Amino acid sequence: MSNLKLIIKQAPFVIVGGVATRLYMPERMTLDIDILIKVQDRNLIYQDLDNSQIQKIGDLSICRSQWRLSDNTSLDVLEGEDNWVEAAIANPNYAPDGLRIIALPYLILMKLSASRTQDLADVSRMLGLAKEKELEKVREVIKIYLSTAQEDLESLIALGKLEIGN
Repeated sequence: MSNLKLIIKQAPFVIVGGVATRLYMPERMTLDIDILIKVQDRNLIYQDLDNSQIQKIGDLSICRSQWRLSDNTSLDVLEGEDNWVEAAIANPNYAPDGLRIIALPYLILMKLSASRTQDLADVSRMLGLAKEKELEKVREVIKIYLSTAQEDLESLIALGKLEIGN
């Protein structure tokens, strides 16, 4: 996975999805790597992938494409144009191998926006394990970018804390 730093050179990105959750909760099985880019950087990313002879599998639903890395891992490129995407990419956390991972507040925002069952389960686990300082940052981001979800966020924090026994 760290070879992504060697493949994608021209534009910033952050790891999102199941791989990103590993930084904030116990690992869960995932079959792909998801990265988030600014939509205006799409040509730079795709140029890097093409130059590295990474095979494009196809386009997915809105603002996504799928690629096959040399180790047969699937790479999903998510093109974000929401007003929070630039801040998320500019303020990453880092995995032990140095890969840029989306910061917890923005990962929570992204997963709450998606509202898929797996995403909500991830959110409650990550929030249940988060320290109060991290929770305050999550609350700030949700208040700014998804204010209608503030009550849901508090419920997911409570559920997460119950799940882990806090």
